[in-house]
This record gives sequence, structure tokens and C-alpha cells, in this order.
Amino acid sequence: MRNFGYTDAMISVVIPTLNAARTLPAALAALAPGLDSGLIKEVLISDGGSTDGTPDLARTLESEVVTGPRGRGGQLQRGAIAARGEWLLFLHCDTILDPEWLFAAEEFVADRDNVRRAAAFRFALDDDHPRARRLERMVAWRCDKLGLPYGDQGLLLSRLLYRQVGGFRDLPLMEDVDLVRRIGRKRMIILPIAARTAATRYQQGGYWRRPARNLLCLALYYLGIPPKQIARVYR
Repeated sequence: MRNFGYTDAMISVVIPTLNAARTLPAALAALAPGLDSGLIKEVLISDGGSTDGTPDLARTLESEVVTGPRGRGGQLQRGAIAARGEWLLFLHCDTILDPEWLFAAEEFVADRDNVRRAAAFRFALDDDHPRARRLERMVAWRCDKLGLPYGDQGLLLSRLLYRQVGGFRDLPLMEDVDLVRRIGRKRMIILPIAARTAATRYQQGGYWRRPARNLLCLALYYLGIPPKQIARVYR
């Protein structure tokens, strides 16, 4: 694997965690080729008060840890502040990038025009059931027609663009939608590489009920309902 040549194209990966000791090792293992190649500068774990040893585990896996109050928006915000790379990749702790992600990300950051664009990965679930494929098609439609990927698809963008649009806000919910909306559909690219996320929450919450709840929360957000009130509906 060749060493990535630009010091200004190094990526800082930011992963928010809360009791993620079970899922974090696999997510970090998928990032190892990026560290070996020099494309990834650092992996920052932004923990929100885990009680299962997640911060200590992250350190043993050669990740840096920042801590603070619980809340994904605030955790992502703190991680971005601590990051040193000129490119930022935000990932969920139960999302595993397919091996080809390295080449797609390398190509994206090497294009100087993309300094004012953002990229997300293709949504996929680790479930072989047809209902998982159906949900993946629904998400692909949302991304294609609305330019609206969610946080479980990852988000790759330059620090310059991140600052220009105001970065993540310390919101209790919809922090991913809030940032993607400010980036705008015309500046959002969906990379063809899968970001494979654990299907547990859909298996437990229902492949129809959970997406329906998410859609309701999205509609409330677009109607201007404060995220704090939407969070009550979500829970």
C-alpha cells in the first residue's frame, strides 16, 4: 500500500461512542488500512460517559479519546475540535466500511474540487433478510432524490467546508440532518462503497416501525419543531 502523499489531505476519523465496547473493535479494524497507508492521520473516539470500558478499550486499539457529556451532536463537535487533520470523516461506532472505502476516499480527497463538497457512503445492513435489502433501496432513493444521507452512512468533508457551514451543533437529535442540510444537496456525493451498519435496532424496533418513526421525526424537523421536542417522539 503506497503512502498517501499530501499532509493536507490526511483524514481525522471521529467516532462518537456510548457503551460501544462490543461494536467498536470491528469498526476500527476496518479503518486499519487507512492508518497503514498514511491516509488516516488519527482516530478520535469522542465518548459520552461509557460505563463498559469503551475509552480504555479504544486506547488499547491505538485511538485517541476525548470525553464529555452524552449527546451525539456535542460528541461529534468535540471530536472535530480535537482533530488535527485537514479532512474529517465522521462514523458511527457500529458502522463497518467495506474494504474498498480506502480507494474511494483517497480519490475523493485527492480531487481539489472536492474541498467544497462532502461525501457519504452507501447505506447497507448486516442482515441477509429481504427486508434489509428493501430498506437499503429506500435509503438509496432518499439519498438520490433528497441528497440526505444519515450519520450511519459516514460523512467525509474538508475542515474548510466543515467550518464554512458551521459544523455539528450540540443537538439532542437530528444533528446529522442539520449538518447535511447546511452542506446542501448540490455539494453532497454518495460514494458507491457500503457503510455496513448493525441491523440490531431494526430487528428489535421493527423494519417498518423504526423507519416510520424516523420519517415522522424528519417531517417534524422540516416543520421547524425544536429537536428537544422531536427527541421525545423518537424515544
